[in-house]
Amino acid sequence: MTLEEKIAHLQSTSMEEARAEGNAIIDTYREALEKVLQDHKEEALRQSETRIKAETVSAKQQLNQAMAKSQLELKRRQGKIQLELKDKIFDEANDLVKEFMKTEAYEDYLVKCIKKAITFAAGDPMVIYINPSDDLRRSELEDACGMRLTVSAEDFIGGIRAVIRSRNILIDNSFKTSLRNEYDKFIFLGGDGIA
Repeated sequence: MTLEEKIAHLQSTSMEEARAEGNAIIDTYREALEKVLQDHKEEALRQSETRIKAETVSAKQQLNQAMAKSQLELKRRQGKIQLELKDKIFDEANDLVKEFMKTEAYEDYLVKCIKKAITFAAGDPMVIYINPSDDLRRSELEDACGMRLTVSAEDFIGGIRAVIRSRNILIDNSFKTSLRNEYDKFIFLGGDGIA
């Protein structure tokens, strides 16, 4: 082999080795870059999933807050409307009571209440009050019950009140108290029977 052939062979072999080494370095570098790229993709995916979860939680919280606010507003409106209806119902009830007070049945009711109070007192001293609007009926009621009646200074709409001081007892058969008690107990029930 001539020197030129040897040099060409050496040059060819060196070039192949250099190419092989270069290709190995490039492959290693490529694998490292692909690994970095893959790690970056996985990290970006994890971050985006975390962000999506956080945004989902935040959106749910905002939705829940909006729903709670809406429900509170609905309950407030419902309560206001129910109170207006309740007042209207009791205004009508008050009108019906006033109409009832113009009847003979009302006088019978007063006599019955007075007699019950007398029976309950069992001889103890007692003051029976009638409403100021019933002052014209006083003498008839006194005759019917055999008891002196006192016209109250306070308007309690109708009915009677009796006081037995010796036993600290108030018998309150006044319409004002009855209407107030019913007003306080009155509750609108929902369609399912639940208040």
